[in-house]
Amino acid sequence: MNTPATGKVICAGLGPGDPELMSVKSWRALQAASHVAYFRKAGRAGQARAIVEGILPEGVTEYPMEYPVTTEIHFSDPEYNRQLAAFYDHWADMLAEIAATDTVVVLCEGDPFLYGSFMHLHTRLEGRAQVEIIPGITGMSGCWTATGQPITWGDDVLTVAMATLSEDELTRRITETDALVVMKIGRNLPKLRRALEAAGRLEDAWLVERGTMPTQTVQKLTDVTGEVPYFSIVLLHGQGRRPYLRDLAQITPPPETSASLACARASSLTLLSNRQRVSGQIEFLPPRPRRDQGAWKSCGA
Repeated sequence: MNTPATGKVICAGLGPGDPELMSVKSWRALQAASHVAYFRKAGRAGQARAIVEGILPEGVTEYPMEYPVTTEIHFSDPEYNRQLAAFYDHWADMLAEIAATDTVVVLCEGDPFLYGSFMHLHTRLEGRAQVEIIPGITGMSGCWTATGQPITWGDDVLTVAMATLSEDELTRRITETDALVVMKIGRNLPKLRRALEAAGRLEDAWLVERGTMPTQTVQKLTDVTGEVPYFSIVLLHGQGRRPYLRDLAQITPPPETSASLACARASSLTLLSNRQRVSGQIEFLPPRPRRDQGAWKSCGA
């Protein structure tokens, strides 16, 4: 099928929730929109629609795309897949039809290509309509910023996991990573608590609900009682490599070698490493290789 010459589907990433964190490009697309579609749970206004309240022009035609099922059926049930597949097929047809003659803007919280529902429409629209994606600040970025702490340092490995994973898999992921983001909490919270405790990291966990929004809450997970929303996020902050210099005399760059990095020594140097503090003479071990960097650059932060 030929791609239409007029009209297209624009998926506008809206950011983590605060309308002021929306990109200028998404805001301009909304201001010019004559057709706007957005996902929502049946009977609710929808978070994406709430973010753009007061931004849409008068007379815009709205298309609420109501999920046939969310958490009522487990995703392992074939009926869950059947209903959602039919839902996405239907709305891909609808959007392609609109895009044949006009432009339609699809709203997406966060970034469309990071666990966004629009991804399922994107694959179905290939070859049927012109599609433009406007990236957005992720919801997890808004949440870890709300804690007032960096999520990663130095060589920290960041893992993003779903609380829908099995308890054993969650425990393994938590144990192996430095920093962690867990999404889709809701009724999975008890299982996640057990996994965090088994990994010895429950005391370090934070829970953020409705990050960057007026009703935002930020709590240590150990202080949380009762149920939490499905779209809340649990965080573990990395504690990785970060240099602190105290009365630094001189560091002499080591000679480059083909196989490894040599040592750099300082007369008075304190370095906070991933999980240890070392003072005095420091041996810099080779970090993971980085392209286009020499041996001495690889020693740096």
